[in-house]
Amino acid sequence: MSEDMESVEDFRARARTWIKANLGPMLGWDMSQHCENDEEENKAVARDRALQRKLYDGGFAGICFPKEYGGLGLTPDHNRAFNEELAGHEYPSRLSVPTFSPCASTLLEWATPEQKAMHLPAILKGDEVWVQLLSEPGGGSDVAGISTGAVRAKDSGANGDWILNGSKVWTSRAWWADWGLILVRTNWDVPKHQGMSVFIMPLQQPGVEIHRIERLNGESEACQEFFTDVRIPDSDRLGEVDAGWTIGQRWMYHERLGHNSPYVTHPIGLKQAGPLEPSTVAIARKAGRLGDPAAHELIGEHRALGIVTQQLQRRIAAAAGKGNTDLSSVDRLFRGVASARRSTIAFELAGSGASVWDEDEENATEAVGMNFLMRQVGSIGGGTTEISRNVVAERVLGMPREPSGDKGVAFRDVQRGPKRG
Repeated sequence: MSEDMESVEDFRARARTWIKANLGPMLGWDMSQHCENDEEENKAVARDRALQRKLYDGGFAGICFPKEYGGLGLTPDHNRAFNEELAGHEYPSRLSVPTFSPCASTLLEWATPEQKAMHLPAILKGDEVWVQLLSEPGGGSDVAGISTGAVRAKDSGANGDWILNGSKVWTSRAWWADWGLILVRTNWDVPKHQGMSVFIMPLQQPGVEIHRIERLNGESEACQEFFTDVRIPDSDRLGEVDAGWTIGQRWMYHERLGHNSPYVTHPIGLKQAGPLEPSTVAIARKAGRLGDPAAHELIGEHRALGIVTQQLQRRIAAAAGKGNTDLSSVDRLFRGVASARRSTIAFELAGSGASVWDEDEENATEAVGMNFLMRQVGSIGGGTTEISRNVVAERVLGMPREPSGDKGVAFRDVQRGPKRG
């Protein structure tokens, strides 16, 4: 820390005073981010944009962002202090992920000075909301197996515009977002990890069609995008042509960090969940199991998993601040497994009442059952736990990589479906 930089203690005191004077209390739907309809969702988005602008005008947006792009140029310790003081107060929850992490985080690392100057201040002010366009309908967890492609426009020369065609899927919040960070294939004649490029693109433009996907719990924040002859100027390319996998690895690292990123404003100590569910003690009490030793064990396991998750995130965030980038997969893996187990524990404690409910039932019962039905989302969204296991094995433990049939093979020759005949 430089001598002229504000101390963490002074910054914390100043942040505490400002937060208490300018931000209201946290509301239940702030934590769940669940709205009953599109009208409510649009109002919530507008509110989050306004809150982000309030942070910017108050001098607390982009705490770890460079000053030349509208940030404060402070340290992860300063950001953590602000997030600790933010607990219990409203904040722009929909802008944390993925706008700030991984999108803005990736822009900070790979964008040109001109791209940063155009987009980072707008993000910090709440004027731009970003999404990440990674997954594809036939790609599963194999990010490098993408087939959405971009070719040079015939009328623009060797270094001119690009024409994009293809589809992305499971993009959260694309229907109201402004910009997207997209990984596409630009070379089919090299092995799959060598022929990708990254672009930035506005979502609301000709050739982009966005369809919403309704999930089991009735939410439809996830979307599928169809791109038909979308023109992208070369000035919106991130990094070198065909170097997308290098950028993508850092992009996915920031994705795994999520709310632990030093670039994210997110209150520390508050649970981010789906439908809000009661404590396991309240669930056991309603089910008449407070005197059951087996229920005590489940309650203890649920609590222990929550504590370990929180403390693990603290350690990994601290390690990331010191340059250790591989442990983010440990956090991703543990959170995916632990969240599914905690939802299962709540369901087991609730008994049959969590399986069937009617409109007169308390919302808590519905939340337990719905969280159980949706429990595997935490092991899939943001990169599957299976992929995280591979990263931990290969990069953290140093184990050999599994053999694959596509190594060294041009992507156009890689089999992408079942063999025929």
